[in-house]
Amino acid sequence: MLRTRRPALLAMLAGFLVLASCSPGPTFPPAAGRADYQIGGAYRPDDDVAIVIRDVADTPVAGRYNICYVNAFQTQPGTLPRWRREHPGLVLSKAGAPVTDPDWPGEALLDTSTPANRTAIVSVIGKDLERCAQAGFDAVELDNLDSYLRSGGRISPADNAAMAGLLARRAHSLGMAAAQKNAPEIGDAGRRAGLDLAVAEECQVYDECDHYTRLYGSRVIEIEYTDNGVRAFEQACRARGSRISVLLRDRDVVPRGRRGHVARWCS
Repeated sequence: MLRTRRPALLAMLAGFLVLASCSPGPTFPPAAGRADYQIGGAYRPDDDVAIVIRDVADTPVAGRYNICYVNAFQTQPGTLPRWRREHPGLVLSKAGAPVTDPDWPGEALLDTSTPANRTAIVSVIGKDLERCAQAGFDAVELDNLDSYLRSGGRISPADNAAMAGLLARRAHSLGMAAAQKNAPEIGDAGRRAGLDLAVAEECQVYDECDHYTRLYGSRVIEIEYTDNGVRAFEQACRARGSRISVLLRDRDVVPRGRRGHVARWCS
C-alpha cells in the first residue's frame, strides 16, 4: 500500500512546492511617493497620494500602496482585560500589575523577554497580520517597537528586534512587506531581522533620519508633526524630499474635515 501511494504523494508534494514558489513576494512603496498617515481615521486621500497608512480595522484604498498599522508590541486600548484573561503571561508586569505606556494609559507592554513569549505573542498578533493581508494591504507598520524604553529594563532592544524578525517573516509569508516604526536604538538589528522599510516620526527633530536612510535607502516614510512647528518639516523637505516620502501631520492625526487636521507634503 505504501509503495503504491508514494508516486501520488510525491506528485502532491511537488504541487505544493510549485505553489509555494509562485506565491507573490512583498512589494515596496514608490520612492518619495506622497504618503498620507490616516491612523486616526480613514478619509479619501488626494489624487496625488501614492501611499496610504491606515489602521488594521480600516480598508485599503484601491490603486495606492497601502500600509496596515498594527500595534504589535503593546495592547490596543480596551483589549487589556482580554489579554490578561487569555494570555496573562504575555503582558509585562511589575509587582503583579501591568506595565503601561505613560502616554497611552490603556496600552500595556507585551513581554517579549523570552523566545517562548515572543512566539506566543506572534501567534496572537499574527491574526492582525492575516486580517491586513486578507483586506488587501501591501505592508504592515509594526508600532511600539520601542516599548523597551518604557519597560524599566525588563525587556531589551534585542528582545523586540527578535520579535520584529518573527513578525517580518509572518508578513512576508502573507505577501506583505514589514516596516520598522521608529526605534533607532536597535541599530541595524531590524534590517538584519528582515524588516523592509521604515516609518520614522520626527526624525528631523531628533536628528535620526540618516540612520533610517542608511539602512532602508528610499524606503523611508518620514512624518513630522505640527506641534514642533513647520521648520523641521521644511528642513526635511530640503534635505530629503526628493528621495523619500516626507509628510507633515497634526499630532492627533485626525481625519480630514475634523478640527485640527493638517496634511502637507514637500512642494
